Amino acid sequence: MFGFRWQVCWQVIAKKRENQPKIINVLIQLKNDNKAETTIKFVNKALTYISQHANLDNPEEVKQFIQNKPVSNGTKKYYCIAYNRYCQYYQIQWNMPKYKTPAKNRRIPTTQQLEMLIARASPRLALKLRLSKEAGIRPTELCNLKVKDIDTDQNLIYPTTAKNGAPRTLKISNNLNMALQNHINKNKLNQNDNLFNTTPNNYSHAYLRMRNNLAQKLNNQTLKNIRLYDFRHHYATMLYHKTRDILYVKQQMGHKSIDTTLIYVQLINLTEEDEWTTKTATTIQEDQKLIEAGFTYITEREGIKIYKKRK
Repeated sequence: MFGFRWQVCWQVIAKKRENQPKIINVLIQLKNDNKAETTIKFVNKALTYISQHANLDNPEEVKQFIQNKPVSNGTKKYYCIAYNRYCQYYQIQWNMPKYKTPAKNRRIPTTQQLEMLIARASPRLALKLRLSKEAGIRPTELCNLKVKDIDTDQNLIYPTTAKNGAPRTLKISNNLNMALQNHINKNKLNQNDNLFNTTPNNYSHAYLRMRNNLAQKLNNQTLKNIRLYDFRHHYATMLYHKTRDILYVKQQMGHKSIDTTLIYVQLINLTEEDEWTTKTATTIQEDQKLIEAGFTYITEREGIKIYKKRK
């Protein structure tokens, strides 16, 4: 029995070595086509896995393996997309199966949950998470930020938008702006230096480790449902709640299609953040300050205007 297991193990290793050069050719082509690093890593991982269980040059065998794999339709879809890259490169004819994933709205974490995660993170990770929450930028965009993309005089950042989206300018708070200045000065960064010397994968792994440790420490497994991308989704949902301007949210998120942005119109009704802060105003100056702070006018009683906004 022991010998049989070793035989199977060596067969897998031999098969992996045999297919690796052919997979590398596909990855080089993706690199030459200026595909994102995350796309290249995904294709490499998927093709390597498929090659250990099926002959990459036999599309029917690959199709059967994907079909019989006990995973979600979403995962099967991604396997097909990766293998399609292989077929395109080697001009292999195949009919790519279509796996439909059921529509599902995600629950947006509350501000309190995100603030708790940020508070438990290390100072550098907390700074990245704060930027993800306040500006809604993608992990890839965050890791590509350079010092020159930060306008510390006006509290603005100019991310290089990923996924061929529209360019945008994003406003950040005074506290975050000061924290970024301290980070730049402390690390003696130059204008052309990356703001953070990290990759999207490393950023994601650091967040997952911190989140899972916190969930275990607090015995709160629901925290494990909060993905790094949910910081961006929280930003978009709260921005739409505040402005009710879907085109503005589309521009601030850097979306190519309005259909992507419309998701947040649905999500705004699913958030559990039902706690409010109320303020009153009796002068125009007080009205102005409350509106600038994001409060919404509700009503007026005995000459006193009442405003509210979500906590």
